[in-house]
Amino acid sequence: MIWVSIGAMALLVFASRYLFLAPGLPIKLSAETQKLLSYSSPAVLTAILAPIVFLPEGEVALSWTNPYLVAAITAVLLAWKLKNVLLTTVLSMALFFLLSAW
Repeated sequence: MIWVSIGAMALLVFASRYLFLAPGLPIKLSAETQKLLSYSSPAVLTAILAPIVFLPEGEVALSWTNPYLVAAITAVLLAWKLKNVLLTTVLSMALFFLLSAW
């Protein structure tokens, strides 16, 4: 049953992407819809990451001893300044691992 669920989800994701990305299909989104969809990735990532960063042990942890919070703030600042995804990821992960080990 699990494999059927995984297959159905994969088929659904593939079909939804293919309908909008295939160049031969006549389906086009309006500019307003495309603008609205550009906000979906940051919204989903925020919903996934916020509990990890702010509630690492199940309680609110807003201190400098929280390595998740420090690494997240560092990643935001590095992304803003460097505008390099790979470098930002590597540096913030290195900082997180250093803080976690310390």
